[in-house]
Amino acid sequence: MSTDAIVILKDDHKRIRALFKKFQDASPDAHTAQARIVDDIISELTVHTYIENEVMYPQVRTLVPDLEQDVLESFEEHHVADVLVMELMALTPDAEHFQAKTTVLIENVTHHMDEEENDWFPKVRAALGRKQLSDIGAQLLESKKTAPRHPTQPGALKKVADALLS
Repeated sequence: MSTDAIVILKDDHKRIRALFKKFQDASPDAHTAQARIVDDIISELTVHTYIENEVMYPQVRTLVPDLEQDVLESFEEHHVADVLVMELMALTPDAEHFQAKTTVLIENVTHHMDEEENDWFPKVRAALGRKQLSDIGAQLLESKKTAPRHPTQPGALKKVADALLS
């Protein structure tokens, strides 16, 4: 397994995209199957956004100051996804807005991943050396071990929970 931070994050993106496709290919009447897929999407997104927020974004913000605005935008895109996840968790799979909310989540996260892969990651790779990306990747892998697997776990969506509760 590679410890290159960008490779690790792109591998996460591939797993998330596969779950999105699985949801889109599922019959809208298959509520139980769709609920399981959405649970898997939420779990993958929770881990992925956690490690990006806790490791990748702060490191890039420090090491590549020219990308600070990109990092801030990425934090905000995660915030939007977190809000959608929290709202989606409150719905049953047969709820009127379940399909639509999941579709909007998929569209938003797909846009975010495309932006990272096509714009952000190339800039990060150009600015950082192989050793730095490997060191960050090792931190990402370590963070994955203890990352929350569900948004209701402590620390998972702290900013969203704080905003919704205040």
